[in-house]
Amino acid sequence: MYPYYYVNAYPVFNPVPFSGWNRSIDPYIYTDGWHQFYPAAPATERKMMAQDYGQQPFVTDIEKAAEENDYFRTALWTGKHLQVTLMSIRPGEDIGLEVHRNVDQFLRIEDGHGLVQMGNAQNNLLFQKNVSEDDAIMVPAGTWHNVTNTGNEALKLYSIYAPPEHPFGTIHRTKEEAKMQEH
Repeated sequence: MYPYYYVNAYPVFNPVPFSGWNRSIDPYIYTDGWHQFYPAAPATERKMMAQDYGQQPFVTDIEKAAEENDYFRTALWTGKHLQVTLMSIRPGEDIGLEVHRNVDQFLRIEDGHGLVQMGNAQNNLLFQKNVSEDDAIMVPAGTWHNVTNTGNEALKLYSIYAPPEHPFGTIHRTKEEAKMQEH
């Protein structure tokens, strides 16, 4: 899923093919800058590790990252003023009715079908809309909201919070784990 190989669990961002003396460039061997050489994994086998890459420059294929994430919630990047999380919602499951008093939220559906509900009170969710791949959802701060997976496969999405909503490094493998850690 991730286009780079890893050294000590960190992605190496600009791999340079190594060519030794009197050797042609070998596209399968890369250096990490410390003269250690690692074979590059074929593109089909490269997967992003479930970790928070925040507080450092970072580039990724967000669609692919969201589609390949199998955890309920993974903080992908947490900065001082913004956070990106990946989510995978099981069929029939939902994110959970919630409100972020001082946080605006953007969600983008990458795969699957769902129902988004929003309103000004927990029991007043007047805004309801079916969503699917490529739909974007904007949730103003102070708005009650929920997203429910109405399909037969996992609903894959990413969410951007401004400012960050979850602690740096948050990984919730399941919704149940998320509930336990948040309360």
